[in-house]
Amino acid sequence: MPTRPNPRLFTAAAAAAAMALLACGTRGQGAANPERQSEAEYDLARDFFYKGDARVALDHAQKAVEFDDSNTKALYFASTLFLFFCSGKDGLAGVDCKLPQAESYARRSLSQDSAFRDARNLLGQILILEGRHAEAVKELQPLVDDPSYSSSYLAWGNLGWAQVLGGSLDQGIASLRNSVTQPKFCVGFYRLGVAYEKKGDLALAEAQFTQAVQVDSPDCQALQDAWKARGEVRLKQGKKEDACRDLGRCLEISAETLSGKSCVQTMTHAACPPAAHG
Repeated sequence: MPTRPNPRLFTAAAAAAAMALLACGTRGQGAANPERQSEAEYDLARDFFYKGDARVALDHAQKAVEFDDSNTKALYFASTLFLFFCSGKDGLAGVDCKLPQAESYARRSLSQDSAFRDARNLLGQILILEGRHAEAVKELQPLVDDPSYSSSYLAWGNLGWAQVLGGSLDQGIASLRNSVTQPKFCVGFYRLGVAYEKKGDLALAEAQFTQAVQVDSPDCQALQDAWKARGEVRLKQGKKEDACRDLGRCLEISAETLSGKSCVQTMTHAACPPAAHG
């Protein structure tokens, strides 16, 4: 999964000032310096993304690459933006989720700097979403073996997920256990829960889903898939009351996502009481 940024608010005046600065560069020295113009577009892309406008951010990221196709940061950021539209956070993931473009920009970034570890991790994540699990494992394995990679827990999490989805459950569980040595990595706990559920160990699965939603972080406590998964596992164990509460929490987070719609259906089939529906 891609890392969610902490949004920062940029005033309209600040955005206008940035645009004015860019316009000055276009008319003057910047027009003769594509590298500088590329950096200006890259900075605008980041500003607009943190402001909450991912579409405008993507436009500027692509312009940055047009000015300088060796700008590894802009190539990487363009890839993350394409992947962002696959997260559902923009509300139009089905329309704008373009994994081939995300993959292309990630590979172009790596072609400029083969040691760009975050870009390789991103490529692995994209390959997982494309269902190319063996290729993802090949890309991610060097990262977990690299002691210099400061975000190795993310690589372990993606490697383990690729292994689990590719059918190598025991290997995947071992990798995911390495990912949750970072105790706030709730996605790793969620994925471990999925792996244990696939192995038929519902008690361990429930415990991992619980770990995921108990991480002291608003994002983790709103990890909808973990609430959905724990509710479903609890139903399988005959814990209807607890399951209905979990599914109700899933619904509170959002009824519009695919997970939210699935929670509605499960609650209906389980005949959860109205109070559980919020």
